[in-house]
Amino acid sequence: MDIRTSSVVPGPRKRRARRALIASAAGCVVLGGVLVLLPGERGSAPPPAPGAAAQARGAVTGGVPAALPDLALLIGDRERHLRAHPLDGRAWAVLGAAYVEQGRRTATAANWPKAEKALRTSLKVGARNDPQTLESLAALAVERRDFPEARKWGESALKLAPKRWTTHAVLIDAYTGLGDHEAVGRALDRMRKLRPGLPAVRARAAAVYRNRGWQDDAEAKLSDAVALATAPAERAAYLEQAGRLAFERGDREGALRYFREALRTDPDQRAAQAGEGRALAALGRTTEAMNAYQAALARRPCPEYALELGELHQSLGLEEAARVQFDLLRRQVRDAEEAGADEELVVGRFEADHGDAGAAVEALEAEWQRQPGVEVADALGWALYRTGEHEEALRFASIATDGEHGGEARNALYLFHRGMTERALGRYGPARRHLREALVINPYFSPLRAPEARRALAELGEPSLEDPPR
Repeated sequence: MDIRTSSVVPGPRKRRARRALIASAAGCVVLGGVLVLLPGERGSAPPPAPGAAAQARGAVTGGVPAALPDLALLIGDRERHLRAHPLDGRAWAVLGAAYVEQGRRTATAANWPKAEKALRTSLKVGARNDPQTLESLAALAVERRDFPEARKWGESALKLAPKRWTTHAVLIDAYTGLGDHEAVGRALDRMRKLRPGLPAVRARAAAVYRNRGWQDDAEAKLSDAVALATAPAERAAYLEQAGRLAFERGDREGALRYFREALRTDPDQRAAQAGEGRALAALGRTTEAMNAYQAALARRPCPEYALELGELHQSLGLEEAARVQFDLLRRQVRDAEEAGADEELVVGRFEADHGDAGAAVEALEAEWQRQPGVEVADALGWALYRTGEHEEALRFASIATDGEHGGEARNALYLFHRGMTERALGRYGPARRHLREALVINPYFSPLRAPEARRALAELGEPSLEDPPR
């Protein structure tokens, strides 16, 4: 029997033929530091050995980040148990959930096939309608950036157990990737009603508030989450999320403090190390920034980090060093796609600025048809701008920045993209406004694009006092 088929739940996404963009790809999806996994196990399998493995199991079954050393112990424990008890469906479920969490923490695409095999084996030898396993399959789909599949698995799990707050949490990520902002709001409301006081719930709420442009509310929720978190890995994840929010607001020093505190709390928090590089670059401490990025990439090979480091090199005139990072991005993307991940977004972003913009448009248009999130709208709009299709580019740039379409986040890069597109169309008033707003929100949003925004704004000059604004 093929364990990938089921009459009860949807099957996995079929891989699309790969376009000749670059031999590459992968993006890291950062989901606010919270991975929704199995909330409990009631099968016949004995619990893992007490100690660190048990702590990791408690984390992954409680919807919070787990420490990497503890995860390794848990995985080893479950693998040994399953060699002796291969029909223990709940043990397979825990193993699959642990693989997902480990892959999320390390950006190791090789974890995805192992996780899928373990979770589907759990469905085959255990309960075919187990909401815990279905929820973990939804979390795996989120990590692969397959949001339609994540929605199907998550909604299947929710039908079986409507009061599982962790299922609502993973569905928030799925709906966000699909651009369904009304569904995001409903899932957030239900999750908060079920477990309003949990730090993990507060952190998920902060991510939604950030996307809505409610930055003060997001900051308050994250502050609560950090204060209430008990395990170091969990606290560090929320500190990293707070650092990202601070950086997006242009607070370089505050972001650096958050990122460094996250690293002190959990030295394996490599997303915080990449954030440290981002903040140091904005502070002009470029040698330290490059060292931080290299350290992050050594332990968490995320293509977005390689793209950021390559662009930092370019901003310093180090073209050969930039090419090294872009070649690394291609290898990382290729590995992720071979493991079943959808990496069209990061490929499109890369190609638009550093490769074949036409190929980026082709890839991102297909991505928009499949999962029309705000991130895809922004990337597609910029790729269209790069190919000279300015009117169509403005349509997507508006979606990414207009609250009517869900693009309410105060994102400096998105506003820069819109302003440059309006400038190309001769709409100088809106162009000035959006370029200026991008630089007010975060004057350091990109080592390449922030200087370009300042140059464009200077070239536009001040509006004429003689002619009325358009």
